[in-house]
Amino acid sequence: MERRQFLTGLGLVCLMACTPRTQSVTLSPGTTLIVVRHGEKDGDALTSAGVARAEALASALADTDIDRIYSTSYHRNIATAEPLAEAHGLSIETVPDFDVTPKILAGNAGRTILWVGNKGNIAPMWDVLGLTGDAPLAYGDLAFVRADETGRISVAMTRFGS
Repeated sequence: MERRQFLTGLGLVCLMACTPRTQSVTLSPGTTLIVVRHGEKDGDALTSAGVARAEALASALADTDIDRIYSTSYHRNIATAEPLAEAHGLSIETVPDFDVTPKILAGNAGRTILWVGNKGNIAPMWDVLGLTGDAPLAYGDLAFVRADETGRISVAMTRFGS
C-alpha cells in the first residue's frame, strides 16, 4: 500500500513538473499590440466571408503604421493577414501558437505589432498580459493594446467587416 501511495505521489509530482507555467508578460512603454482572430473558416481555409473579412482588416488598418505582423502557421491565419501585409509591404512572421505573447513581444519595444491568432492563443494572451474585459475572440473583433510612455496599459476594442 505504501508503494502505491509513493508511486501515485511521484506521478503527481512529475505531472506538476511537466505542466507549463504561464508567466506574466509586460508590454514595454510605447508599444502597441493589435490583436485579431482569423477570418471565418471552413477547416483551415477561409470561407468567402473570411476572405472578405481579411480585405476588411486591410482597409480598417490602412492608416495604421504597423512594424511587424505575426501569425500562427495555420493557413486561415496567414490568409487573414495577407491583404494587410501586402498593403503595408510587410512579411508575415509565423510563430508556434504555444506561449505566443513573450515570443512576439521580444525585441519589439516601442513598435506596433499585429497578432492574427485563434481563440486558443488569444484568450491566454489576455491572461498573460493581465488584461481585464473580454478578449477579441469573435470574428471582426479588433483590439489595440497600448502601453503609453509611462507603461500604463489601455485597451481599445473595435469591430471591422460585416
